[in-house]
Order: sequence, then structure tokens, then C-alpha cells
Amino acid sequence: MVNLNSRRGAAAAARHHDHHGCITRLIQGFVAFTVSVIVFGYCYFLSSSIATAGGGSGSGTDANSGIRGSSIRRNTAQVNGLQPIATIGYAVTVSGCPKEGSRGDFGAGISDGAAVLKHSIHLNSIHNHAQSQSLYDYQMYALVHPEAESCARPALEPLGYEILLRDVPVPLDQIEGQFLREKVPSNGCCGEKEFVKLHAYTLTQHPAVVHLDLDTLVLKPMDRLYDAMINGAPKDGSSGGIDVAFGDPLVANSPINAFFTRDYNMNHANMKHAGAQGGFLVLRPSQEVYDEFVSIIRKGDFRQGSGWGGEGFGPFYGSMTFQGIIPYFYDHLHPGTGVELNHCVYNNMADNPRDKPTRNDIVSGHCRDGYRRPDKNDQCEDCRSRPLEDVVTTHFTLCQKPWECLPQDGDRIQERLCRKFHGEWYRVREDLETNIWGRKSIPLTNADEAKKERGGGYQVSHFRGYCKEHGKKGYIRVEIPSTGGSLQ
Repeated sequence: MVNLNSRRGAAAAARHHDHHGCITRLIQGFVAFTVSVIVFGYCYFLSSSIATAGGGSGSGTDANSGIRGSSIRRNTAQVNGLQPIATIGYAVTVSGCPKEGSRGDFGAGISDGAAVLKHSIHLNSIHNHAQSQSLYDYQMYALVHPEAESCARPALEPLGYEILLRDVPVPLDQIEGQFLREKVPSNGCCGEKEFVKLHAYTLTQHPAVVHLDLDTLVLKPMDRLYDAMINGAPKDGSSGGIDVAFGDPLVANSPINAFFTRDYNMNHANMKHAGAQGGFLVLRPSQEVYDEFVSIIRKGDFRQGSGWGGEGFGPFYGSMTFQGIIPYFYDHLHPGTGVELNHCVYNNMADNPRDKPTRNDIVSGHCRDGYRRPDKNDQCEDCRSRPLEDVVTTHFTLCQKPWECLPQDGDRIQERLCRKFHGEWYRVREDLETNIWGRKSIPLTNADEAKKERGGGYQVSHFRGYCKEHGKKGYIRVEIPSTGGSLQ
């Protein structure tokens, strides 16, 4: 006789066992899946970290091709809770130590210029995102000629600059062209040592590098330049919000390997090509490009009266070195890969755009840049009239150096913008000393307090206590904290 209750119980038990086994298999599968995800994620993070920390070029292809590869190094570390798009390299060059009695450069040009320049970059990076809205981090480098190490290293290393000792790319005795070999040592500001700037192209761990002179100041972020260099020009035929020279658009599907400005102040009659202004260059690093520059210098095909390659890239001030070889490379050898920027917005020097003097704010003469664009009918912008709020970077050339304590307070177009630029330099210096180094703030209306705390009572609202009197002898140097002046 069969016990139906027993069979029903056994069947129920069997169903319960099968149900329990199913749940167990589901749990085991879920655990295995979770472990796989964790392992995969860890491996991905590890490989990304190694790629970010490693060297190599910022693109998987030749930089001249303009094809943006997937191997551009991206940041993995967050800054203030934000993910930087990339770290931009910023480089300065020190080719020699200041000579006693040299105008405007008596040591402050290296130490103080470097300190304020770096802090201006810091303020316009992701580290100050709340105000700057920038999404790019930065790393500072100093390309130092061996003869300048004694003054550059103690001044720049405590500020957080990575010191890279670099000699000239090609020794003088290896330059084949006799004219260049004999004449370049006395050309421009620094002779053949100006070529040391070209080592910026070897910083291939960054997708973009900005080379600036020490007497420059960054006033606004340059994210749009980096975006265009990394991602390419806009496809709609616009400039992407970048102030291109002459209001031109960026060329879609064309690689952007450099942004630069020209120095039209060096123009002269019958000039074929204007030189690049040597204090500002945004470049795409590439070892191949650097090697090509080395080859050009070694060949030394700079001709008397017609410049590089006999193509009219010279003669003008500095044409044998950086100011001439840059436009020769991007205008002639690799046309369309370099973009000239509006020099009233980038690298503004408050210069007269015309070839005759300005009197009582009335300009005269012809546009210095008119030969390049006759379609503009001799109409050119006066950079001295640009609102300060529009300027991205400034270069203290015609305005003279901030550390000369020149008030620039004449009511003339030549001085009004210069005074604003100098005022910004002192504002950035004060922000560095008070907000980063923790020194005491002072009211800018009290000369006695300024003199007591900072040593200077001359035009306190402008010089912020760092000038004792008119002229370079009145300047009070930056004192770097004993713990170092790194901003990060």
C-alpha cells in the first residue's frame, strides 16, 4: 500500500531542494560576476595609472599628421573633486644669468617674474575652478642653459619648477651654413641660446605645451586653445570662440599644431613675412618635430637678405633664431598647421598698430600688419584700446617690467593699458603672498600700514606695498618662504 502523504512530502521536499539549489546557483553566479567586475576594474585602473605616469608622445601618430590618437595621456587624479581633462605643460627658458647693470633684469626678472607668472597660471587652472572655470591642470618646467644653472636653479626650483638642463640643439661648430654660423651669436636677445626654447617640443608627456617668457602674465584660461589642439577645429567653420588674427575662422579637418602671435613692431618696408613674437607659443609636443628643427638648424640655410630658405623669413630682429624659424616652419614647411592668434587678446604688448607715432591719442600712418591682409583696407585694431577683461595674456615689453616700479599714470593711450597690466601683476603677487603663503593682508588706502608690513609706501593702491619709490631701485623683491614656494 502506498502512503500518499509520504509521496506528497517527498515530492515537496524534492521541489524545495531544487528551489534551494537554484537560489544557491544564482548567488554563486552573482558573486562570480561581482568578483570579475572588481578584477577588471582594478586592472583597468592600474593600466590607466601606468599610462598616465609614463612618458611618450601625447598622440598615437605623428604630430604633423594632426590625427589625434587615443593614447593622449589623461589625468586620473582629481583636483578639488573635479576630473581634469589633461595636464598642460608650461615652460620658460633661462639662457643666461642677469648681468650687473642690465636694464630691468637684475635678478627679479627670474625669481619674481617666475613666481608671479606661475601663480597667474595657477589662478587660471582647474585649481581655481570656482573662478576660472578651467578644466585643465598644469605642470611647470624651466629649460635652463648650463651657463644659467647657478642663478636659475636656486630661484626656480623652490617655486615648483622642474629644472631641465638643456644646451643648444646644435652646437655652433656643427651649423653647416657659414652665414648663420657666424652671425647667429649676435642675433636677437640671446643669440643661438634662444634655440633652447625648442626643447619644449620634447615634453611629449603633455598633449599641449605653452612656452612663455618670464615677463608675461596669464589673465584668463586658455582652455579653448587646448580643446582645439586636442579635439580639432570646430566642424561648423567657426573659430570656436578663439580670437584668431584678422577674425579668420579655424579650418575644419586641419591639424592645429601651434598657436602663436606675430611681432609686427619689427616690420619694415618690403618685408615678406613677419616674425613670431618669441614670448608666446602654444605647441603640440613631438620628438619628430624637434628633430626636424634640429635638422633645419644644422643645415643652416639662412641667407643674407632673404632669411630662412631664401623665402623672406628674415632679416628682422631675432630672425635667425626663434622668431624666424617658427614662422618658417609653420608658414612654409608645414603650411596650415599653425594658427596666428589676435595679438590684442593673446600676448598683448600694448603696441602701436601703425608705423607713425600716436599724439594726443590720435593714430597716424599705415597698419603694420597691412601687407599681410590688403583686403582689410588699412584698418587695424589698436591693442592699446582693448579692455583688460578681454586680454588672455600680456607681455611686458613696451610697457616695461613691473619690477621697475614705473607708475605709467600719464593720461595717454600708451600708458593707460600698461598701468592696468602692471596693476594686475601686483594684484597676482599680493594674492600669492597672502592667500598661498599666508602673509598679512593690508588696506590699500593706508600708506603707513603698507610701509610697516611690506616696506613700500609708494602708490600703495597700485603697487600694494611692494615699491618704496619710483624706479627699479624702489622695488621690493619677493621673499620665498623657507618651506618653499610651491603652489600645490
